[in-house]
Amino acid sequence: MGAQLCATAPGQRVTGGARALTIGAVAGYGDCLSCAFERRPDAPPRERIYLDAHWRVAHAFGTAQPGWLVVLPRRHVLALDELSHAEAAALGPLLRAVTAALREVTGCAKTYVALFAEAEGFGHVHFHVVPRPAGLDPQLRGPRIFALLGGDPAQHVPDSDMDQLAGQLTAALSRAR
Repeated sequence: MGAQLCATAPGQRVTGGARALTIGAVAGYGDCLSCAFERRPDAPPRERIYLDAHWRVAHAFGTAQPGWLVVLPRRHVLALDELSHAEAAALGPLLRAVTAALREVTGCAKTYVALFAEAEGFGHVHFHVVPRPAGLDPQLRGPRIFALLGGDPAQHVPDSDMDQLAGQLTAALSRAR
C-alpha cells in the first residue's frame, strides 16, 4: 500500500508546469513528478528546504506567490490514510514549524494548508503551505489563492528568488523545530 519509493523510468523526461526534468538511471514505478524530484541527485535548494526521514519541503514551482511551499512524504503515498504512524506523527509538528518559518521570513499574516493531489502527475500526497500576506487582495484570499498557481509564467517567482528564500527558510526551520 504505497510503501515503495517512486521515480520515473530511466531517462524519461518529466514535465510539470513551467519545469522539465530528465531523470537518468532511476528505476521507476510510473509518472510521479514528486518522486522524480525526490530522487533528483542535483536538486537545487528550492527542492530541499527541509529533509528528514519522512518528509521533504520544497518551494512550489509555477506560482506567483513567493514562499508557496509543498510538504511531501519522501516515499510514494497516494492517500492520507497511507501515511505510516511515524509519518503522521511528524506531520503536525512539521506544518507548525513551516508556518513559523514562513511567518518569520515572509512576514505573512497567516498560512493556508491544503491537500488535493489531483493534478496530472501530482497524485502523490503533498500539502500546500501558502503564506497569505497581510495586504493580499481580498479576491485572492481563502481557496481563491490558487489563482496564483499556474497562469502567466512571466509572473512566476524566479528560480533564483526561490533558492534565496529556500536558504532563509531552511535557517528559520532549524530555529522553529
